Parts: sequence; C-alpha cells; structure tokens
Amino acid sequence: MSSSRLNPNNPPPARIYILDDEVVTVQRLVQALSKDGSLVEGFITGREALLKVRETPPDLIVMDIRLTDADGIDLMQRMRAAAPEMEVILMTGYAAIDQAVEATKKGAFNYLEKPIKLQTIREAVAEALALARQKRQKNLVYQELHGGDRFGEIIGASPLMKSIFKTITQVAPLDCNVLLQGESGTGKELIARALHGNSPRQNKPFVSFNCGAFTDELIANELFGHEKGAFTGAVGTKLGLLETANGGTVFLDEIGEMPLPMQVKLLRVIQERNFMRVGGTAPVAIDVRFIAATNRDLEKMAAAREFRQDLFYRLKVVLIELPPLRQRLEDVPLLAGHFVRKSAGRFGKATPTLGKEVLAELARYSFPGNVRELENIIERAVALSQGRTLKLVDLPPDILYQTTGIGQAVAATEALEMKDLEMGHIARVYQDTGYNQTETARRLGISRTTLWRRLRKIDSKISRTR
Repeated sequence: MSSSRLNPNNPPPARIYILDDEVVTVQRLVQALSKDGSLVEGFITGREALLKVRETPPDLIVMDIRLTDADGIDLMQRMRAAAPEMEVILMTGYAAIDQAVEATKKGAFNYLEKPIKLQTIREAVAEALALARQKRQKNLVYQELHGGDRFGEIIGASPLMKSIFKTITQVAPLDCNVLLQGESGTGKELIARALHGNSPRQNKPFVSFNCGAFTDELIANELFGHEKGAFTGAVGTKLGLLETANGGTVFLDEIGEMPLPMQVKLLRVIQERNFMRVGGTAPVAIDVRFIAATNRDLEKMAAAREFRQDLFYRLKVVLIELPPLRQRLEDVPLLAGHFVRKSAGRFGKATPTLGKEVLAELARYSFPGNVRELENIIERAVALSQGRTLKLVDLPPDILYQTTGIGQAVAATEALEMKDLEMGHIARVYQDTGYNQTETARRLGISRTTLWRRLRKIDSKISRTR
C-alpha cells in the first residue's frame, strides 16, 4: 500500500507497518500516520507482513491480534525474533482482550480495543516510537561498554563470536523460544545461561535437563513430576523440573535425543502452557521460556520424520548456530590464556605463560571436542607443568601426533579427511583409558552420548574394511 515520502531536510522518519485483514482499516491507518511524518506501509496477511519484517525491520508494527492466516501472538513472537528492537501495538475486539493481555506479557508494548479513535492510536504510536528510540540508544551504549572479547562467561573475539554476542543482546529480552545448534563442547549451555541472565526472567530459576540420558517414562517423571501412588515406589508427590522452573527458563539439552512420544507431550506443554503430573488429573499451569540445544541437524531429522516438525518450528523461533572451534582458531590464544589462569588458580600454582610452540601446535589441532576439549588440554598441561612456561612436553601426546605425524602425512598424500583424524584420535584416547567411556568423554570434552555415537561409527567403519 502507499507510504509517506522522505523529506531530506528532516531526520529519517520512523518506519511503521500496519497489519489487519480489513483493507479499509489498513488504508485508514496508513493515511493517518503518514500525515504525521512516518514511513508507513500496510499489509492484509500475516505471511506478507512477516516477510517484510524480516527483510526491512520497522520501528513499530500496529497489528490485529486475530488474523485469517495466522495466530496473532505466535506471529508477533516470530516478528520480534526477526526484529528485536521493533515495538508492537495490538488492536483487538472485546472477545480477544484476554489474548491481548497475554501478548503484552510476551513483549507487546500496548493493546487498543476496537473501535479505536485516531487520536488514541496517534498517542500510543508516539509512546511506542519513543521507547524504540530509547532501546536503540541503550543497545549502542551496551555495545560500546561490552565490545571486548567476552560476554559473561563466553569468550571470543572472532567475527563469528561477535555476531553471536550481538544476537544474545537482541534476543535475551524477548520471551521467545530459542534453539541452539552446534557440536558438543561449543558452549551451548553457556549461551543458554547468558540468554537467561540477560532476560526479564534472570531472577527466576534456570533449570537444565539432558534429554539424551533417560527413557520416555523417566523424562516424563523428571519434567512433569508425579502424584503419590502414580506407580510403585511413588510414596509422595514430586514436583517436576517444569514446575520448579516456573517463571524462569528451562534448558533442554540434546533435544534431538528425546523420544518421539515425549516430543508430543512437550509440544502440548509449549502450546497450552500447562501439563499434568504423572498420575495426576488436574492440569498445572506454568510460565517458562524454553531454550533447546542439539548437536544434530533437526531440520534433516524432521524431514526424515525422526523429529517432530511442529515441535522443531515451535523451538526454533530463533536459531543460534555455534561454530566449532576449528572455524574460529583465532580465539584459541584467548581461550587458552583464560583456561591457564583458571587452572592455575584451581591448583594453587603460579600462572604459567603459554609458549609460542604450544600456541602454534594448538592452532594446527582440529579440536573434535571443541572448547571443552581445549579446557581439558590446558588443565592437564598446567597440572603437569614444572616451569613458568607451558611447553610442548606438557601437551597430550595425541595432539602432537595429529598435528605433526599424521598431519604431515595428510598434507603430503591428501588421503585422509578431518573426520578420519578425529575418529583416530577418539579411538586412541578410548584405548588409553582402558575403554572407559566416562573417562574418554571427559578427556575429549564431549558428552557420553556423543562419544557413544562416534564409537559406533568407528566400529561400523572398521567392520566395513575387514
């Protein structure tokens, strides 16, 4: 629809979008707000508006909460995830006021009951735009103060990590679900805690749960709790993790390992915001934010029907992809220095310096266990070091073997791929620990579930070559 024209003698006008499935309402508001000097565009479908928000984020969207092609609250959350600094004003009929009140709890600036006077809309728009300007200024100040090499406990100065820091800053205040995707050891729980710690829920509980460590029945019991007598041994009522996290954040680690029947139950909880304890008859209402993490490709799993597609989209309102350490090797000296100081303090030793040879070897290593493995490597080196400088002799032999012996062979013959190196390294560590999976996972800095999957691949590969 039409929009106001820019005046080069004035500051850039505010960008406002109008969304309503009534064409007359959209035309009326576009015309009225354009006269106030704003750049205004109108839309009559949620799909069209969402695409435009993603392409060119506005300062404000004024939208009807009931649309023919979308759920207003869900659409609002997706829009705010795409444009975190955008403000939202909802228009609603009397029957949808409860929905509008719920939406304000989830980030809407205000809601106005139809029919609405133009003056009322103009005043609400002016207040929302003033708040949007304040938020932008606050974000600029934050970037100036936190433009260094860390965000809370997360360390990194590479462009990839700077981008993630910016995303955390934008998404943390929004009450939307987040999916963290990355290899084991990339710091997914640290990201989840940063999102929680910078959100309005920061003073409420942060509860972490590993979905790959339990059966369907045990997951239900842990998340939902149970009533007395629900099963043999249930001698009393037990509160589940969802209930104890009420008002806060639930971090679901290894969500890709959750059994399909449990995925159905989790989807219902996310949609209805309530659940029933095992053996219970009355629903328990909850108010939590879900942050899920996985080292698997959930989109491919959903396409293969190994993961529910509807749950995938519910969790992936915002997707944050964490890069493996081998893709940001410029952060290795920074991380290594931090872990040296941390380990020295833990062991009560003087903090040694990192020798150039050590940093050079670390820069050539592939880090299958990512940041967690680097921490374990440095912790071991500090524990064994006897001088003021960490030397090559303090590093685990496997690292030197990969970066020098096998590494040179690969460069010369180009016969081995990185995955072959990683599998060989994992197999050697597994053998060195006497085939102890717990100790192997600890040394590699990966979870036991991830180790188990990789050992299966190694065994399968050996079987095929026999």
